[in-house]
Amino acid sequence: MSLANLRQRIDTREARVGVVGLGYVGLAVACAFARAGFAVRGIERRAERVAMINSGSSPMQGDEPGLAELLLQVTSMGMLQASASAETLRDCDVILIAVETPVEPTSKAPTYEALTAAARAVGKELRPGALVIVESTVAPGTLERVVRPGLEEASGLRVDADFYLGHCPERVMPGRLLHNLTTMSRVCGGHTPDTAEVMAALYRTIVSADLDTTDCITAELVKTTENAYRDVQIAFANEVALICEGLGADVWRVRELVNKSPSRTMHLPGAGVGGHCIPKDPWLLAYAARNTGIMARLLPAARTVNDSMPGHMADLAVEALSEHGRPIQGATVAILGFAYLENSDDVRNTPTEPVIARLREMGAHVRVHDPFVDGLQGDIFATICDADAAIIMVGHDCYKELDLAALREVLRLPVLVDGRRVFEPAAARQAGLTFRGIGRG
Repeated sequence: MSLANLRQRIDTREARVGVVGLGYVGLAVACAFARAGFAVRGIERRAERVAMINSGSSPMQGDEPGLAELLLQVTSMGMLQASASAETLRDCDVILIAVETPVEPTSKAPTYEALTAAARAVGKELRPGALVIVESTVAPGTLERVVRPGLEEASGLRVDADFYLGHCPERVMPGRLLHNLTTMSRVCGGHTPDTAEVMAALYRTIVSADLDTTDCITAELVKTTENAYRDVQIAFANEVALICEGLGADVWRVRELVNKSPSRTMHLPGAGVGGHCIPKDPWLLAYAARNTGIMARLLPAARTVNDSMPGHMADLAVEALSEHGRPIQGATVAILGFAYLENSDDVRNTPTEPVIARLREMGAHVRVHDPFVDGLQGDIFATICDADAAIIMVGHDCYKELDLAALREVLRLPVLVDGRRVFEPAAARQAGLTFRGIGRG
């Protein structure tokens, strides 16, 4: 099938769309294309997730506006069907790959087991004339070094001659999946300019924003660069917050006044950076640079600052407890929030894990509550009751609604450490709490 024929099938909604990986990104993408009138086949290795999706039940427990309703609608209409078998991709004209692309903990090099396996699985079922689009964020150069060879070896077909290849990295985040997916601009990087144009035509069916066409390497660079930019900016805000603490100032007041200056947009400091993308993508960019002989310096430095913030949260708890003569060893600490993002169940690279590890390393007893994470739900005050300190790691709405006086009543010692600006220091101290917060001198 030629690109012209594929474009026509996209315009008439006759094209069949496959989505490999029905996680946070893949499920939303599959639902969006099904709503746009395409027959969508989703591939997911977790059998329980396949069963939930096919029953019209969303596997996500966080606040994800519109997704559960849309999933029920498109599955009831038969527009979206999930399967654990890649064989269902055989009749697909477009196949989107949305799988995780982590980095190795020590070397920080990308580990592409999931992506390589997906490329091979797709290649075995790839029909001539199909378009394969990688939505996963990857190190610049990955489509040429990893994805293309995997597809060609498994299929016996050749890119541009027998099938088409492109990269259109997602720009979504938990809590705003459908909104971001349909309203934010996308970069359509094609292996050829004609492929990029067909990709733009496809995404135009679900996106009401700019669709910029380019080549694959530029698309790979855009996504890793924009997330590295965010990480560097957050690191700057965190470093300023630490300086404010040392000087007895309030970073939030400093930030407010800095941002009154034209073209200044200081980011938000906090207890740590989590999620699948921000802690990883700067390393993907640095890895690509290293392959060209360039050693990134700023990106690793920013990662070091942001990775230090969970440990700083533990240090703030130690400091506040010492005011009451209580050593951290043997103390009971209640942590509020395990997901990496407010009102979400996404725990990937959560900053709460290193806080827990650090506190336990120092001999503390740790309790954890999160309203969206299985096994950590329940009554908030049952978690806090008789604890020596409470640490807020996530700004879930239910924590913002806590009554500080009631919190003071159930704590054994009146210690509150706030990593997400949920409460103001004056209000906490008025309630009789010993307060510590990121950037609060």
